Amino acid sequence: MLRAYGEGNIFGQAYGDGPVQVVWLHGWGRSSADFEAAAELLAHDAIASVALDLPGFGASPLPEAPGGAALYADLVAPALTQLGSGPVVLVGHSFGGKVATILAATRPDVVKGLILTGVPLVRRETTRRTPLAYRLVRVLHRRGMISDARIEAARQKYGSSDYRHATGVLRDILVVSVNESYESELAQISAPVDLVWGANDHDVPVDVARRASALLVASAHVDLDVLVDTGHFVPTERPAALSAHAQRMVLAP
Repeated sequence: MLRAYGEGNIFGQAYGDGPVQVVWLHGWGRSSADFEAAAELLAHDAIASVALDLPGFGASPLPEAPGGAALYADLVAPALTQLGSGPVVLVGHSFGGKVATILAATRPDVVKGLILTGVPLVRRETTRRTPLAYRLVRVLHRRGMISDARIEAARQKYGSSDYRHATGVLRDILVVSVNESYESELAQISAPVDLVWGANDHDVPVDVARRASALLVASAHVDLDVLVDTGHFVPTERPAALSAHAQRMVLAP
């Protein structure tokens, strides 16, 4: 059963009995359902957890204004405080991992440990450029020489899948978040961090995790676990591995 958390504007699915020790944050365009299998495994081991629907996804309404991962961290923080069970282990996939990273950096009082998987924490080194045709259309649109319908058609043709499927405030949020990088936040995190990555993650390659791990200079412990024959969606592809990391972090002194 879904429950309201924080200020009543974030919904989530609770698993297990007793004090909540793990909170799951899903990726862009996904929902709390991604963590069902991993959360049920934890519940079987008597560890209670909550999988939240981030604002604009699942059952949670959109934020009132656009912003990046920091905005989402501000919206999620009251939910963590409301749990009242002490510091929790945050597990974040992709965009949810960005939110978890900011929470661990800015709210160490509520974060016992951090597990990140498939998170674009640092910018990828690439020589790929935006297609010339798209750049030209954008210039012409800014000058008022082509219609909104024409620029939208170009966005649908050249934009990423996430961008094509996002509209309104959600698209504005996506634009902000994809242009963010989290080097300073990574350097501030003092909690232990597990990076659990799919070896075949082509959306966010393992090199991103390796570069991020080198920036975790203040963390009490950093571990990189690369899962063979696994892609970007570790929560659904390898829930047992993710659950095992969460269990170990919960039980760690």
